[in-house]
Amino acid sequence: MKILIIEDEPDMLDNLVRSLQKEKYLTETATTLEEALDKVGVYEYDCILLDINLPDGNGLTILEELKKQQKAQGVIIVSARNSLDDKVAGLELGADDYLAKPFHMAELHARVKSILRRRKFAGNNILSVENVQIDPDKHQVWVADEELILNRKEFDILLYLVTNKERLVSKTALAEHVWGDNIDEADGFEFIYSQIKNLRKKLKTAQAQLEIQAIYGIGYKLVSE
Repeated sequence: MKILIIEDEPDMLDNLVRSLQKEKYLTETATTLEEALDKVGVYEYDCILLDINLPDGNGLTILEELKKQQKAQGVIIVSARNSLDDKVAGLELGADDYLAKPFHMAELHARVKSILRRRKFAGNNILSVENVQIDPDKHQVWVADEELILNRKEFDILLYLVTNKERLVSKTALAEHVWGDNIDEADGFEFIYSQIKNLRKKLKTAQAQLEIQAIYGIGYKLVSE
């Protein structure tokens, strides 16, 4: 799952990144309102951690922009400003939760998982499609009750395609979601082709009732066999 952390305090930002990456989340960061607006305008995220007290403006502007673009992305306001007015304003603008600093990372992880389950998996811990079951928290996959061993990127690709089942996913969107900011360092999409090829082979060998269709020149679509 891909998380954008909007935070201008270096130590807090570093702690959030390291803690979330230990939980196998893909993280991107923004330290100013301008940078954050650029990212939410271009990219899609599963969850956004939003500090509303930014050096160049109020982080609530991010919520206004998401609402304007009709983007239903989970947002947790993470801020030292703990006034009732801030909470009400944030929730009215579409935030899902409000967490006041300081807080324990375990509490943050629980709230992030809750939002992801509610928004992506209809509140379920296990995502089931045909004879395939996926546990997003434990990063495990089963096909007809037999565990399917995938590497980190194969798992991320499968989960992203499953949550967008029957929808055409462009190569660019897939790359940005699974590789995040690191996509800027790539010369092309060869790394995606390789991961998709391996994932297809593993699904076929396990007799999964899912197929990854390639739409030439555009991207991929996950369909039931």
